[in-house]
Amino acid sequence: MHFTSEQRLDDGVLEREFTLGEIPGILWTPGSASVPAPLILLGHPPLGLRKMYPRLVARARHSAAEGFATATIELPGSGDRPRWPAGEQARADLRRAMEAGAPVSDEIVDALILPLVDKAVPEWQAVLDALLSLPEIGGPVGYSGGVISLGIRLAVVEPRISAAVLFAGSFVPRAMFEEARQVTIPLHVLLQWDDEGNDRQAALDLFDAFGSKEKSLHANMGGHTGVPQFAGDAAAQFLTLHLK
Repeated sequence: MHFTSEQRLDDGVLEREFTLGEIPGILWTPGSASVPAPLILLGHPPLGLRKMYPRLVARARHSAAEGFATATIELPGSGDRPRWPAGEQARADLRRAMEAGAPVSDEIVDALILPLVDKAVPEWQAVLDALLSLPEIGGPVGYSGGVISLGIRLAVVEPRISAAVLFAGSFVPRAMFEEARQVTIPLHVLLQWDDEGNDRQAALDLFDAFGSKEKSLHANMGGHTGVPQFAGDAAAQFLTLHLK
């Protein structure tokens, strides 16, 4: 892991950009940590870190106030990473279907999500290896955010993740429902009831499929980006309970 920039935010949080091979990312650590901090991996949609930065840094600063380090990475094909033609084609097919008011087919969803999960999860694991080798980072580890299929796969294959907050706001391939049944860690799932781009019933079915004994669904009125502050606070409390 090579740190490429460093700045101290006005609340004392240390923000460092890094690269691990061809994977760019950002690490935030609390300003006054006296012991190795537990870590939260921040998931986000493949819109590019520059576009997502304001939302990510707000989440990171909130977590730092609770004593957590947080990290995120640029997803394959996003931001300044090499173009991914198959992914771009899948996104174009999705846009056409939605603009036409047509159903989004399983084929489109599979092409959009499954290769992304296959590519991104091993990268997340490699970054986790590197982060946990830093003296300022300890355990346990949590995951928070979307794409929900990424969170599902990580929860299944990565034993170092102890709990997860999942955002039910992205398309889910049918194959991921079987993986969801293998998830056993504590889950806190956020659902925006009026999410314009989400299949509400599919989100409810996915929650039902999760194999975790401890799981809770938190549904709020409003669209995709309208998660209320109190819902975010409750998710943070969940991670504090399970990671500290």
